[in-house]
Amino acid sequence: MKKPARNPSRAVANGPGQVRVIGGRWRGSKLPVVDSAGLRPTPDRVRETLFNWLAPVIDGAMVLDLFAGSGALGLEALSRGAASAVLVERDPVLAASLLATTQRLQGGHAARVVQADAMHWLPTQPRASFDIAFVDPPFATGLLEPALAGVLPLMRDGAWLHVEGPVDEPVTLPGTWSLHREGRTREVRHALYRHRPVLTAGDGTRAGVDTLPIDPARPDVPDLERFAQ
Repeated sequence: MKKPARNPSRAVANGPGQVRVIGGRWRGSKLPVVDSAGLRPTPDRVRETLFNWLAPVIDGAMVLDLFAGSGALGLEALSRGAASAVLVERDPVLAASLLATTQRLQGGHAARVVQADAMHWLPTQPRASFDIAFVDPPFATGLLEPALAGVLPLMRDGAWLHVEGPVDEPVTLPGTWSLHREGRTREVRHALYRHRPVLTAGDGTRAGVDTLPIDPARPDVPDLERFAQ
């Protein structure tokens, strides 16, 4: 059975290739793009725009890259100062490629690669774990709405959520989330949403992203985690 096509902005016409990290400490580093079900990362211009939007809040953030593919978004976030990133990818070939990439990047231990079906993995995770999440499921799978429902409980107060999907597929979020910026092509819409912090007595105002340190007990070279389903 043929796998569902990935987002058109990720379709590869000529097989395996590469994409580069466009900013930060790993700027210019090449990330392999495995020939897998027409996958290729979000284009440079879209990533550059997105990370310009996120520039004031990326430093020290804990990031989730769901449906990670080549990991271009999660690794770009780490390159630009995020404290850690979890990259979730179901395809074992893509997950292995991601792991190899993190092992060759200096400081790549800040990335945790998980081979898992995102929809089975999400309910097992602790609430309020992430400051920034990238959600870009394969098109024509009906995964966008349930993926968002699974991701939202994992986001912290003041978190940021980037969603990429077909221009004709609506994104419905609770009232505590507001649209910050968006862009679109003929087929793809990408949008950045912000969560309104929940304030309690004495809180005053709260910064959108808190710094979360990397666990010092983690080894310098990460292992691929396979999620038991």
